[in-house]
Amino acid sequence: MLENLLEGAGRSIVFGAVGIGLMALGFVLVDLLTPGKLRDLIWVEKNPNAATLLAANQLGIALIVFTAIFTSYENFGEGLASTAIFGVLGIAVMALAFLVLDWMTPGKLGEVICTQERHPGAMVSAASHFGAALIVCACIA
Repeated sequence: MLENLLEGAGRSIVFGAVGIGLMALGFVLVDLLTPGKLRDLIWVEKNPNAATLLAANQLGIALIVFTAIFTSYENFGEGLASTAIFGVLGIAVMALAFLVLDWMTPGKLGEVICTQERHPGAMVSAASHFGAALIVCACIA
């Protein structure tokens, strides 16, 4: 019993590290898609639009990781690989969703995200990110 508990704890640590790494990659993605430094926009300038987009991105990635782990293969290695692959795929799909929305709307979406006043386009972009994550989750399940 203790052996199973320790094995489960070890797997949790590994899956947790992969999940946090994917969320860090998601942060980098949003930082690349928006002008300026994302950490300054959110933590220094307290920009609500950038915070909304990043929050949706992080929740979406966490949901993808959760779904991949929850439906994981019996084999730990296959489950870990599946989590990493679907996580990276999800991040790519979210980037594509951002670019498509940017193409379909007037102006530059990155600039909208950087405006200090709340902008409805930020909510739409956040929903697009989260929706893309849900699509990937459905593919996993």
